[in-house]
Amino acid sequence: MYTLKQFFMSALAASLALTTSSQQARSQQPPTSQESLNSQHSPTGLKNIVLVHGAFADGSSWARIIPLLHKKGYNVVAVQNPLTSLEDDVAATNRAIASMNGPVLLVGHSYGGMVITEAGNDPKVAGLVYIDALIPNDGQSVADVIQPYPPSPGNKAFRQDASGFLSMSSEGINSYFAQDLSEEDRNTLYVTQVPWAAKGTLTKISKAAWKNKPSWCIIGLNDETIPPALTKTEAKMISATTLELRSSHVPMLSQPNKVSEFIISAARTL
Repeated sequence: MYTLKQFFMSALAASLALTTSSQQARSQQPPTSQESLNSQHSPTGLKNIVLVHGAFADGSSWARIIPLLHKKGYNVVAVQNPLTSLEDDVAATNRAIASMNGPVLLVGHSYGGMVITEAGNDPKVAGLVYIDALIPNDGQSVADVIQPYPPSPGNKAFRQDASGFLSMSSEGINSYFAQDLSEEDRNTLYVTQVPWAAKGTLTKISKAAWKNKPSWCIIGLNDETIPPALTKTEAKMISATTLELRSSHVPMLSQPNKVSEFIISAARTL
């Protein structure tokens, strides 16, 4: 007679056989689409990128670059510089560098070039990318870097308040800073700009990191805030790999694909 005990033992054996078969089948299946995606997007070379904004801006100035870098598998941090002094901005950048696990590619826009030239002396920094940036030599300030050149139309649009902070006029943003963006984007930049401490233009860096680190430069040929003549001279001074774009002072917003591709090409060599 087929007892109740025999029935349960038979059912248990069948269940175990089914589980083992299912596990074996899963082990033989190809990776899921997400696993395949992660494998395809694992970057070669350096994997950590720290983005450093310039004056009148914040970390959101990299909003069109960050997704493109993430899509390629990079670890990204966008620094929030307080813009209260060069020392404070370098300290904020150093904290971001410290948060990364492994070597870092440091990317600076505009005044952010001053910041990364100082912060780039951190031993974790493997390379420097300058985007329409000010690039000082040893012991130079912003004022020293721009001194050999006539004031740009953008610089003439700076306004200083009673507290010693600089901002940019609406005309400056629209005509000389971001003239290749939409009207809506230009208006957003104007109303969200972060004031920049004027004393930061006089503070000198100590040692220029580009003297010991490979460097790259993007030059906006239609930049009316930092003259292309200056950025071209800087690129030669630091022997940088250079990309010229027909862009305003903010190519990371107007031409994010080209800018991100250039950053990635730099990271792959490190």
